[in-house]
Amino acid sequence: MRKVWLWGLISVIVLLSACSSKAESVDNQKGSSKKIQKIIVGTGTQFPNICFINEKGELTGYDIEIVKAIDEKLPEYEFEFKTMEFSNLLLSLETKKIDLIAHQMEVNKEREEKFLFNKEPYNVFPLKVTIHQDNNNIKSIDDLAGKNISVTPTSNSSVFIEEYNKKHNLGAHINYGTNTTDIINQLKTRRIDAIISTPFAAKFYNEQADAQQKVVGDTLLNSKVFFLLNKDETTLSDRVDEALLELKKEGIVSKLSKRWLGADYSVEF
Repeated sequence: MRKVWLWGLISVIVLLSACSSKAESVDNQKGSSKKIQKIIVGTGTQFPNICFINEKGELTGYDIEIVKAIDEKLPEYEFEFKTMEFSNLLLSLETKKIDLIAHQMEVNKEREEKFLFNKEPYNVFPLKVTIHQDNNNIKSIDDLAGKNISVTPTSNSSVFIEEYNKKHNLGAHINYGTNTTDIINQLKTRRIDAIISTPFAAKFYNEQADAQQKVVGDTLLNSKVFFLLNKDETTLSDRVDEALLELKKEGIVSKLSKRWLGADYSVEF
């Protein structure tokens, strides 16, 4: 009887051990199948309060912190930033050196033809005429007739003013600059008459670089802002949208906008 009892006990231990090993094996298989995909996020370093290097030498700003919040929501992805000049972002995305652009990307026809925008906007970008603070002659876009304007190439500011200039026979002279510091200095020293910018950018430059800017007139364009991806990244785009919707419901998007931009620019002004 004792032998039978011992044999039964050994059998149970062996069986439990086998089950435990099997469960552990399944867990290991599950763990190994959950691969974290690295997403390279293209952004810049010279966009005030959006994507810039702070006094500690850290990359931060509204777009950066939004991406970090999205990263926390999506355990299957790991987001890594890669900084570059704005003019290089689209080419880097097209050649798949990056997977996603976070740089206040507004929708335009050229971008839509080549790339994929996610569906949920994370910002509304109010473009306004921005001039020197001592300039009292320019009060609206129509006062830019014959004036010198500087914009960043391929930006929505440049697309808008180019179209407006042609449609309304404004006769404005449009200059294209890629160096933000130079554009600021040109406006400050009155070598140009205006730029097309945002209230939060003017505020930042005034505080940080004594840019002596002011915005005037009505909002020219309330352009919704999205992330930009390649056409085949539909799964990533959908997951980003899901994360953004959660962050909006939790009030995180509004909170970050107020912190970095001075108001809730997740809604139209």
